[in-house]
Amino acid sequence: MTVDWIRAEIRAADAYAPTPGDSAVKLDAMESPYGLDAGLKARWLEKLGDCEVNRYPSRQDALREKLAAVTALPEGCGLMFGNGSDELLQIVALAARRRGACLLSPSPGFSMYPVIARNCGLEFAGVALETPGFALRRGAMLEEIERRQPALVWLAYPNNPTGNLWRRDDVDAVIAAAPGIVLMDEAYTAFASDSYWPALGRHGNLLVSRTFSKVGLAGLRFGMLAGPADVIAELDKLRLPYNVNVLTEASIEFMVSHLDYFDAKAAAIRAERERLYTALRGMDGVTAYPSEANFVLIELVRAPAARVFDGLRARGILVKCFPGDGVLDNCLRVTVGARAENDAFVEALAGLVADGG
Repeated sequence: MTVDWIRAEIRAADAYAPTPGDSAVKLDAMESPYGLDAGLKARWLEKLGDCEVNRYPSRQDALREKLAAVTALPEGCGLMFGNGSDELLQIVALAARRRGACLLSPSPGFSMYPVIARNCGLEFAGVALETPGFALRRGAMLEEIERRQPALVWLAYPNNPTGNLWRRDDVDAVIAAAPGIVLMDEAYTAFASDSYWPALGRHGNLLVSRTFSKVGLAGLRFGMLAGPADVIAELDKLRLPYNVNVLTEASIEFMVSHLDYFDAKAAAIRAERERLYTALRGMDGVTAYPSEANFVLIELVRAPAARVFDGLRARGILVKCFPGDGVLDNCLRVTVGARAENDAFVEALAGLVADGG
C-alpha cells in the first residue's frame, strides 16, 4: 500500500518512541517514584468498581466544578480536559492552523512542541535561551514575535529540560507583545515556586495547561487547560467526544478528594531534589543547574555524556541523554527518584565521571 498521500514532513519524521523501562532505577521520564499507599489504593479500586464501563463518559461537569474550586480558577475562565496535557496542546495547535502560521517557543524546550507544530501543519521557530543558565532572552523573543507574528507562543514554566523558571517581567513582556495565544505549560507546577494560573483572568490571550502525571498519576493520562471561557468554548469544538474515559474520570474525582496525600508526596520530592542537587553540585566534573521541577539537568565537564549514559544503563540506572542536541549535547537529565534511587545514581555517576565515562 502506498503512503504517498501522507504529508512528506510526516513521512520524513520518526515516531515518538519512549525508552524501554526495563531498568531497576528509572529516572528518565519525570515520573513520581511514589505509588499509592495500600489503604488509598484499596479505596480507589473500590470506587472504580462502581464505574459503568458499558456507558460513555459523562460531560464531567462535577469534576470540572471540583477542579475549578481546588485550583482557585479565576472568574470568567473555563476548563477543558484532555488525555494528558499533550492532547490539549495539540488541540490548541490545530485551532491555530492557517497558511504560514507559526508556533514560537524558547529553545531548548519540551521536545514535543516542534513535533506537535509539524503534525498540525504549523511552522516551528525556536528562540535560543541564554547559556549558561538558560535565562529567557527577552529582546530576542520580542524581536521574533515582531518579525514572525506567531499565532502561538508556548512557554514551559518551569522549563523542560532545563528546570528553571524565567523572570516574571520577561514573561509578562512576551505575553503583552504576542499577537496570538500564549500558552503556559505548567506540567511541573507542583514543584515550582511560581505559577501563572492566578493571572488567567488578567490576560485575554493567556492559556495555562497542567497535568496530573508528575505527581504520581502518569498512567491515568489526564490533563487540563484553562483560559478565558470564550476561548475554551471554541477550543472544545476540536476535542474529540469522550476523550477522557470513565475510569480516569472516576480516578481523578477520587484523587481530588485526597490532595493532601499528593501534596505531601510533592513536598518529599522537592526535599529530595534539593538533596540530589547539592550532591551533584559538589561533584567534580559535573555542572548541576538549579531546578524548580522534579528533575535536575547536569552538564558533564570532561566525560562524554553518551558514554556516561551507557555506563549508567549498564548499572541498571536510566536517565535522559541528549546526543547531538546542540547546547544539551553533553547533558543528562535525571528525574528525582526515591532516596535510595538518587543515592544509587549519585554513586554510579561519581564513579563514571572519575573514570572519564
